[in-house]
Amino acid sequence: MARKAQQDERPIGPTGRPYQGFPTPPKLDSHGPARIIALCNQKGGVGKTTTTINLAASLAEYGRKVLAVDFDPQGALSAGLGVQTHDVTTIYDLLLEPKRDAHEAIVHTAVEGLDIIPANIDLSAAEVHLVNEVAREMILARVLRGIANEYDVILVDCQPSLGILTVNALTAAHGVLIPLECEFFALRGVALLIETIDKVRDRLNPAIELDGLLATMYDSRTLHSREVLDRIVEAFGDKVLETVIGRTVKFPDASVSGVPITEFAPEHPAAQAYLRLARELVARGAVA
Repeated sequence: MARKAQQDERPIGPTGRPYQGFPTPPKLDSHGPARIIALCNQKGGVGKTTTTINLAASLAEYGRKVLAVDFDPQGALSAGLGVQTHDVTTIYDLLLEPKRDAHEAIVHTAVEGLDIIPANIDLSAAEVHLVNEVAREMILARVLRGIANEYDVILVDCQPSLGILTVNALTAAHGVLIPLECEFFALRGVALLIETIDKVRDRLNPAIELDGLLATMYDSRTLHSREVLDRIVEAFGDKVLETVIGRTVKFPDASVSGVPITEFAPEHPAAQAYLRLARELVARGAVA
């Protein structure tokens, strides 16, 4: 009875549920094999790349060995981690040259425990080149197979579309994390994305799971943000993560500096939110 009263005293979070503690995860004795998580949403500007950068850095801070894969021709993930993308081996080279060693493309970032496979505008030509390939949906899975045992988690930052590159990411992934802006139009495309995930599960990757929906760009001061978040929770229930990422100018400032917000402004509420997200995903079993 006392425990129930204690639970009732916990503050209610933006999702309408009592805040969980999500303890600091213990260090791992060994690394690998990696769980692959695709960050997908065909709508642009919802926080996919920001989430990939800062979730990766947060997991690395908790002792996980993380590989981030830039799978967007815009190369924003690479730029956000301060990584050069010209005249280097990129994910595009690995997709088109089956015999090339994936280790050639791996770049160590300034964040300890966080590596990246960069991308640049060349990747935009991949869909044309892959269209006639046998098992073209499986090519990223083949690329990652050779390095998965060296990492605890691989985060794939997808482009804002549901084309062959995104299908490749979903086919390679064990789980999907959907960043979702707290704005009405962001809701409209989620049903189509869930349908695509279901098709991939049915035809290509039976093991894929929806790890959760992450509400981003939340502004508690606006009724619109609160109403949209309520609708997301109403539609998807416990699949909506308790961690909510607020809107702040610190994210673009950190991106310009080429470092995660956890290093740029470690005490800022946004940095603490991503650390909390990392703890929540470990607690949910989505990450070791």
